[in-house]
Amino acid sequence: MAVTQIVAGLGLPQASMAMDGWVAQQISSPTRYVLGAGDRLNVEFFNIPEYTDQYQVLSDGTLHLPQAGTIAVEGLTLEQATQAITARYAQFLRRPIISLNLLQARPVTVAIAGEISRPGSYTLAAASPDSPSTLTQVLQEAGGVTQSADVRRIQIRRVSDRTVGTESVTINLWDLIQAGDIRQDLTLRDGDSIVIPTATTMNPEESRRLAAANFAADATQPIQVAVVGEVNRPGPHTLRLNTNLTSSNDGLEALTVSQAIRVAGGITQLADIRDIQVRRVTHTGQEQLIPVDFWELLMAGNLQQDLPLQNGDTIVVPTATALTSAELAGLASASFAADSMTVYVVGEVSAPGAIALPPSTSLNQAILAAGGFNNRARRSRVELVRLNPDGTILKESIDVDLSETLNAADNPSLRPGDTVLVGRSGLASFSDTLGLLLSPVTGVASLLRLLGL
Repeated sequence: MAVTQIVAGLGLPQASMAMDGWVAQQISSPTRYVLGAGDRLNVEFFNIPEYTDQYQVLSDGTLHLPQAGTIAVEGLTLEQATQAITARYAQFLRRPIISLNLLQARPVTVAIAGEISRPGSYTLAAASPDSPSTLTQVLQEAGGVTQSADVRRIQIRRVSDRTVGTESVTINLWDLIQAGDIRQDLTLRDGDSIVIPTATTMNPEESRRLAAANFAADATQPIQVAVVGEVNRPGPHTLRLNTNLTSSNDGLEALTVSQAIRVAGGITQLADIRDIQVRRVTHTGQEQLIPVDFWELLMAGNLQQDLPLQNGDTIVVPTATALTSAELAGLASASFAADSMTVYVVGEVSAPGAIALPPSTSLNQAILAAGGFNNRARRSRVELVRLNPDGTILKESIDVDLSETLNAADNPSLRPGDTVLVGRSGLASFSDTLGLLLSPVTGVASLLRLLGL
């Protein structure tokens, strides 16, 4: 395992060093506790009960012990401190036998910045003397890393005990996720600074695995996102975890792009799901553009495309330039499509008006849903009126055959807002005209004029 160490002096150029000191100790034994001010210890002297007692490490990092006086223990492990105390008492006692136990670990205050949900300063109390505070614990305390985090290059900076300035070590938490390398979960010390950089690239598969880590942002908390473009309810939306809606892969539960689209009412039939974009602002203020191909999700079941989201993301669903009937049918059956659409069938049908239908319902099905032609209808041809996204209106005459299957020419797929106009047959038009002419007010005079009388 490669570990990078840097010494950052006060205004001095950085220099590489061999891995030693706190870096070597912590990486090789991440749970080795290092003493500091505030730790409470039990110091037991074999056969000298009057010396045995509880002692606290003072603010200057020393223990004040009977007869021996002040002994510096800050920065030492329990084993090292035991050796130091034993060496001091060897000046007064013959073969002193001393044991040292940690009764109460001191709180640890650290700072965390970068791609973390709640950056700032945190004070962590150890769960027990044998369980000191670690890197993943403070990440959880700070709300978890964001989806933009580069967990391979987390920096921990610590004031050096040996040189002027600070020491820094690079931690790779991806090794903890991928291979269970517990050595990467570094034990923290008071005053440590943790910096989580922004990833330069986004891997969808790794993004999903990161979202499942226990130090990632809490998926049970609601987030605010915006969904714009070809969805039925564009605008800002609040997402909450719902196990009935969220995508899953090996137990992953997360707030994802597909859930955001469903909350926004589903895609329209004009959506280009091959070129969806997630726009994400990093902690530096820069915007990341992450492409998402839902056609891969729809056709190949590629769950990697269902990207986990974070607070503040914007999902952009563009307009497709052209879609085949097969593509329209595929979109209509997708889980992220709208549940229904409204079209209008007016004119000579049994139940004219607005009708809620499944997406991509064909023209013939819409006519039948409106009760079918009445006895006044022109059954051979109807008019389809469609409002295009650019504001123009398309009006098309379509030859009707109710036995036709879905096809672009004679039985096209309808879109939300389409209007199907069923006109009157020639006989019905003549009858209506005749009825108007024979009306009590104008009918007789009009008929006489029509007959030339």
